[in-house]
Amino acid sequence: MSDPIAVLQRIRASSPPRQAAPAEDACELCSESIAGEHRHLVDLRSRTLLCACRGCFLLFESDGAGGDHFRSVPERYLAFHDFELSPSQWDSLQIPVSVAFFFLNSELERVAAFYPGPAGATESELPLDTWTDLFAANPQLATMQPDVEAFLVRAASERGDRGAECYIVPIDACYELVGHLRMLWRGFDGGTEANRKLDDFFADIRTRAQ
Repeated sequence: MSDPIAVLQRIRASSPPRQAAPAEDACELCSESIAGEHRHLVDLRSRTLLCACRGCFLLFESDGAGGDHFRSVPERYLAFHDFELSPSQWDSLQIPVSVAFFFLNSELERVAAFYPGPAGATESELPLDTWTDLFAANPQLATMQPDVEAFLVRAASERGDRGAECYIVPIDACYELVGHLRMLWRGFDGGTEANRKLDDFFADIRTRAQ
């Protein structure tokens, strides 16, 4: 079977020269122009997201196609309607804000936990026993694809007017949220604008997960 990365290199070599497109409108592998709404790849070596055209995205969509280098980010949104996360369980995760995402880092062979803030995505030292308990209580977490899907959690409101919300989402959705909140964050809890954005973001997630 042909190495997909070698195939991509041959496509690049045989493509006619073209005027470079703006970085935000070009595939970061082959420089093909792409629309504003486009798909992403995870570069497993640099741990970064890459904008991808449809061709490059499909090239690395199959399991194992990108080896240990590239993986396509899927579009699945899955809601955990019966998921229960008590305030004490959330506190045990030692996350200082109300939202976080978790994913399996295949390189480190462990679950990584991140939360948003004024500096962007901040990693939390996740207590392994707490994650093990959550995993055991929710078998659907076993379907989460390493590196490209995340378990996104919003803790219950301290006012009691909203319960905890939990979803499996594409990893790029999590970093999109982090980027929005970083620009809006004020004070310790994010402030009014950041929390309004958080409400809107989770409303969209709920719609996608239906």
